[in-house]
Amino acid sequence: MTIDWVSWIGLAIRWLHVITGIAWIGASFYFVWLDNNLRKGPHSQPGEAGDLWAVHGGGFYHNKKYLVAPDDLPEHLHWFKYEPISPGSAAFFCWGWFIIMGPRSI
Repeated sequence: MTIDWVSWIGLAIRWLHVITGIAWIGASFYFVWLDNNLRKGPHSQPGEAGDLWAVHGGGFYHNKKYLVAPDDLPEHLHWFKYEPISPGSAAFFCWGWFIIMGPRSI
């Protein structure tokens, strides 16, 4: 029995594209929900759009949205840049795999 590596690699690339797309859509839904639930509190500073307290997994989270970047950013800043890049990269690899390997790879 031989292994059809072309089909298996094509399948892995397609699943990578699907999974990263789901993660990107999930992150987008989270930020839409977060923006819709921000409230200005009595202690809101000028330049703040609002804040939100949330509980998940036994931990408490306090999210605050600024309208413009504050003067001093924290040293550890998580930037949500890989969620939109990953599905596009996987789609590019999927397209390249199809171009190189032909219709048999699908």
